[in-house]
Amino acid sequence: MGSDSDSEDDHLGRRGGDGNFELKDFSHREHDSRDQDSGGSDEEEKRPEFGKHRRGSSSTAQSFMLYTPDEERSVIKKFDRRLVLFVAFLYMLSFLDRSNIGNARIAGLSEDLDLSSLQYEWLLRAFYITTVSICVASWGLIASLQSVAFSFPSLLVLRAALGIGEAAFVGVPFFMSFFYKRDELAFRTGLFISAAPLATSFASSLAWAITKIGTKIPIASWRLLFLLEGFPSIIVSVFVFLYIPDNPQSARYLTPRERRVAKLRLRKEKEGHEKGSKQNGLKWGEIAQTLVDPKSYLTAAMFFCANVAFSSLPVFLPTIIEEMGYTALQSQALSAPPYLVSFFTVLATAYLSDHFSTRSSFVIFHALLAASGYALMAIAGSLHLTPHIRYIGVYPASMGFFSVVTILITWTINNQDSDSKKGTGVAMLNYIGQLGPLVGVHLYPESEGPFYVKGMGVCAGFMGAVAVLAFALRVILERKNRRAAGEERKEEGEDEGLVREGRMRRESKRFVFML
Repeated sequence: MGSDSDSEDDHLGRRGGDGNFELKDFSHREHDSRDQDSGGSDEEEKRPEFGKHRRGSSSTAQSFMLYTPDEERSVIKKFDRRLVLFVAFLYMLSFLDRSNIGNARIAGLSEDLDLSSLQYEWLLRAFYITTVSICVASWGLIASLQSVAFSFPSLLVLRAALGIGEAAFVGVPFFMSFFYKRDELAFRTGLFISAAPLATSFASSLAWAITKIGTKIPIASWRLLFLLEGFPSIIVSVFVFLYIPDNPQSARYLTPRERRVAKLRLRKEKEGHEKGSKQNGLKWGEIAQTLVDPKSYLTAAMFFCANVAFSSLPVFLPTIIEEMGYTALQSQALSAPPYLVSFFTVLATAYLSDHFSTRSSFVIFHALLAASGYALMAIAGSLHLTPHIRYIGVYPASMGFFSVVTILITWTINNQDSDSKKGTGVAMLNYIGQLGPLVGVHLYPESEGPFYVKGMGVCAGFMGAVAVLAFALRVILERKNRRAAGEERKEEGEDEGLVREGRMRRESKRFVFML
């Protein structure tokens, strides 16, 4: 597709007297520039409705693309509605099923199964041990089966199986990079990740209602909680095959023309790396490069630190609030507001990160925000201050670590210049990063309640480390960009007489790391 990108603007069309941009028919296009997998035929693109009188902006011709901004917006909106929101809904169900064990604990789980603090930690650890290794109907069934657990070993096995069922979600942001540009990905990842705090707030509110119902019927509240929150996933899984395409060209809800536009709009980000490459599928050389790339380990280390907080607070918060002096029902209700605020914070952060095309600034800010929240809870606990002050600290903590996780995942994908490197980078991010929860689940043993000063302090330290590592990675990427720009000028023999257009054309082909 890259071979004709520089000449298309001469043949796109002209601006008519009515202010609309009239595109000429695409039938003159060479056969080798057509998408064989786009779902459309040559005859379809020769039709008048595919080639003439499309509304566009004055930047259409300058973009070297074969479609109007209105066409691109239409494709993006369809992906947002049909793909991102549906995947976010699945993740909401997933997070609902994984985090409701915290609500179940204060609804009578520990008493009925006679669980010690160590055994509860093992229930949390089992999920994360399996989630780093293997995907969608299974988790709903397994989550529901938790309601019939009769002992610690049976519930432990079900939690481990739940981790296997939900493991596929670690690859969703990478999957979405096949549909969105680099500067569009953070907001869509934000829509996806924000389902986690939304699910947690929903879980807390729902848990409050279910717990109240459980007191009126002869079924333990925690069993009813697992059953009612797990079963919907089984029903929704039926629609996964219909709503989630493998790639833009297999999206059933796009017209043939829209499938072509969906692929064309991403070609400028791919052609610089893939031009002249005849190898398809995984490129083992690129995988090896990613495995020894320091920036892969820096982002993975940040993800590890963030996951210590990301994994621990949602499953322990109801218990922490209860030990502040509130009843079980009050604790369920008070767990919801911080996560609802976090939901909107994640969306706003992701949108601004895309708008300003920067990642590190938002990672640093929100890591420090989360660290301040944990520090406030730790200090308030050590000084035995009022529970209200400790509860206030939950807000910046949750707002911060949910936003950090969102931007970190996107940053990892943004700074790899091929699909093989992106996939390897995401795999490393999760294999290393998902070890963080194994630390996080040990931070709040009953013996350190009700203040959990050490756990809060440890989380504050880890989130502070994220800010330091993010700054270090930004410095490294800035140096790489400057070095690449300097080498390019040297190779081209650039002088003061070089025309601006030529400089811009070379820069567009050079991969630039997003800071």
